Amino acid sequence: MRYYEDIEIGDTEEFGEYHVTKDEILEFAERYDPQPFHTDEDAAEDSAFGELVASGWHTASICMRMLVDGPIQDRASMGARGADELRWKQPVRPGDTLSLRTEIVDKRVSESDPERGYVDSLLEGVNQNGDVVISWIGLGMIARRDPGDD
Repeated sequence: MRYYEDIEIGDTEEFGEYHVTKDEILEFAERYDPQPFHTDEDAAEDSAFGELVASGWHTASICMRMLVDGPIQDRASMGARGADELRWKQPVRPGDTLSLRTEIVDKRVSESDPERGYVDSLLEGVNQNGDVVISWIGLGMIARRDPGDD
């Protein structure tokens, strides 16, 4: 288990592999983001994208799953305070394969709870061509192994 003390600013990781299917794009969009360029191939052809694309929220959910299956399972995670600077940079298409890379950009001990550390990470979802398709700053909370050591 990795605790707050084990994490350093500048630490980077690359992990995950998720193949995005047309059926999954349609299913997610019909349920949560029913815009025509996510739900209708013909309408998507006439959109700015020119073809069916995944909802940005679907892309974020895929990346979250890779994050949970990746480094979060080995950390003393206490959840998150939110996300900053969420950006959808490239559309995700059926057949794309996504992976995730992270970089620790800041960390500090909570002033209100010394048993908790705040760890901010730049997260980037990347497609099979190396293009960043989504990015955000995750505002994580990680348990401290030694809360009395400051």
